[in-house]
Amino acid sequence: MLEASVYAKYLDTLRAELVPATGCTEPIAIAYGAALCRRTLGGIPDRVTAKVSGSIVKNVKSVVVPGTGNRKGIEVAVAAGILVGREDAVLEVLHSAPENTGSLVDAYLKDAEVSVELSDSGRVFDIDLTCSLDGDEAEVRIAGHHTNVVLIRRNRAILLREAQDGEEPGNLDVERMNIAEIYRFACECAPEDVAPVIERQIRCNVALSDEGLRNPWGACIGKTLLAYSEHPDTLLLAKARAAAGSDARMSGCDLPAVINSGSGNQGVTITLPIVTYAQALESSREDLIRALVLANLCAVRIKKSIGCIGAYCGAICAGCAAGAGIAYLHEQDQSLVEHTIVNGLAILSGTVCDGAKPSCAAKIAMSVEAGVLGFRMAAAGREFVGGDGIVKKGIENTIRGIGRLGRDGMAHTNDVILGIMLEK
Repeated sequence: MLEASVYAKYLDTLRAELVPATGCTEPIAIAYGAALCRRTLGGIPDRVTAKVSGSIVKNVKSVVVPGTGNRKGIEVAVAAGILVGREDAVLEVLHSAPENTGSLVDAYLKDAEVSVELSDSGRVFDIDLTCSLDGDEAEVRIAGHHTNVVLIRRNRAILLREAQDGEEPGNLDVERMNIAEIYRFACECAPEDVAPVIERQIRCNVALSDEGLRNPWGACIGKTLLAYSEHPDTLLLAKARAAAGSDARMSGCDLPAVINSGSGNQGVTITLPIVTYAQALESSREDLIRALVLANLCAVRIKKSIGCIGAYCGAICAGCAAGAGIAYLHEQDQSLVEHTIVNGLAILSGTVCDGAKPSCAAKIAMSVEAGVLGFRMAAAGREFVGGDGIVKKGIENTIRGIGRLGRDGMAHTNDVILGIMLEK
């Protein structure tokens, strides 16, 4: 049995990571900060300066801010957070925004002075908002990850100041996480400990996917995948359902997603394929929950080695983790799970993240296919081995190598992507 402290670590990780968020999490983090800034100031500011890192610009530029009627951009996220944001709801700050939010935002941006500047802090994730009204000023800074508020200031009074070097929510010690331990936790955890957070993830992400398949959201990747098959097989259905969740949330749907590693797209990429395979296999509810525990924690382990946001597409991490969960449903074998992850990482690592937008749904579909192909290879006794490109001997060595690729090797790639996106 796992030691009590190790057990608690993984349980706390699930609870910290699998939280609901309405809309793409980068503009939502801005809206959250703006709502906090308004509360700190004590009124609606007439001037706002938003200093944000390049990766924030990249992930906000092309995605719809929920509740605003197809409006996009940092200024829109700031205005929505100030005007209708509920800061106590954190990443659901814009959930159930009033129907006239879009017109309120337009009027505010016409009258107020809202400016956006590129942060020179050097941090990958940085949002620094300064608001002013009638000679008073408030500042809120979020750094490292989406809810990590490191500074709240009103005029000269510092109301909160936290260390800014932590990249992880809670007390998550990523370096001590490993797939073997995660597998043991998934097998040993008491269902009553994990069911509340996993059941919420299933409920929210399935509802989001169903909405994406019912209505014409975004580029309709999910609907497109199903349009050419009267009787889709399980893989096609898994890809379509995962993509449909992204179709909806990238285009402003206000249904919440339960996220993973700070991303709703990664949350739906993990959830829908495993739910789909569990239905096809007629798996027990307990096996489904354990498979999702395994997949969610594997995704955290892989993604945290890379970093919160950057040029490496996080859907790849999630798709490989979904493959691991599917492997668990078929055969509860640690070696099969590990080989599935390594195979999947070898197939699509290097896929770039060029911001949040409708095409994310297509990348999700491909990442699910890579995860399932990785499983099918492993189930047939076929695998990529150490020395095959960036694959190393041992899954933890491979994950560390992927981390270096995404965090260090693709740092300049991120700058180039942003430059391309901002070209007139």
